[in-house]
Amino acid sequence: MASKKTALAHEFCERLEKIYTEAQCALESGGEAWKLLIMGRLSAQCTDARVNIVCRDLFAKYPTLESVADCQLSDLEEIVRPCGLYKTKAKNIKDACIMLRDEFGGELPDTMDQLLRLPGVGRKIANLLLGDIFGKPAIVTDTHCIRICGRVGLYAETLKDPVKIEKILVSLIIPEKQSDFCHRLVMFGREICTARSPKCGECPVADICKHNKKSLPK
Repeated sequence: MASKKTALAHEFCERLEKIYTEAQCALESGGEAWKLLIMGRLSAQCTDARVNIVCRDLFAKYPTLESVADCQLSDLEEIVRPCGLYKTKAKNIKDACIMLRDEFGGELPDTMDQLLRLPGVGRKIANLLLGDIFGKPAIVTDTHCIRICGRVGLYAETLKDPVKIEKILVSLIIPEKQSDFCHRLVMFGREICTARSPKCGECPVADICKHNKKSLPK
């Protein structure tokens, strides 16, 4: 018999599928692996919308992985400056592209261990790549995922550890649905379950949400 949390996760996942019939990554990489790698790194503490805007100029100037690897770091820094932490991000991006070119033959590796070797790549970016590029089961524990799944009741709302949350959700969400589930969480988090003012009164999952039930008058 499935646990209550497994049943809740299944129901929540199904509800999101009905609300958002198409699950799409908010980062507009065109499905190109090296571009998504760069955009994932830039998205740290930056909105996806800004990353998309910045990367239009970035990819226009540097249209290939090799051109990024060979670019002047100072030029790259200037382009990605609007994304914040630009010096660290630019160095990570250039170094990662050099590693991809020199050690991986220009191809993105398809395992967690190898992806984590790339400069600036943590589990969040690695899971994004595994799910979107390789179609593998992957939970991306971004701020939307952490906030929303805690509110719904898949784990304690006070839990904020991305690695622990990833392990919990991997055990609760059907493997082939994990990547799309995370994309739908982003859309749901922007439109309804926002960080500061969640629209609980018009939420289509309010009836199964632990956070909403706690806020109801007794």
